[in-house]
Amino acid sequence: MEAGNITGAYAEYYQAKNTASDKLSESITSKKYDAATNDELLGACKEFEAYFLEQVFKAMQKTVDAVKDDSNSTNYSTSVVDFFKDQTIASLASTSTENQGLGLAQSLYEQMKRNYNL
Repeated sequence: MEAGNITGAYAEYYQAKNTASDKLSESITSKKYDAATNDELLGACKEFEAYFLEQVFKAMQKTVDAVKDDSNSTNYSTSVVDFFKDQTIASLASTSTENQGLGLAQSLYEQMKRNYNL
């Protein structure tokens, strides 16, 4: 496999992720939450907590990357490592939320039910 193919796949992954994020934002702003079921609302709250955890983990990773010097690594290996690192962080955040979580999803769920009379 050539370096260009991996880099291209990495770029396509982020483009698809950004497109999906834009579509999610549009659907969130256009939805009527009165019709949402309790399971859908809790699911959305869990997705938010997973996204929040993913951002926290990425910020933590940047502090480690700042200390480590990878001046000897090639652009090809850096792209591959970054691709799998991002996927791993997203998976870890999602798994953390499903297994134990921070309690953020449950708090958000309860507050939304109370504030929007759902």
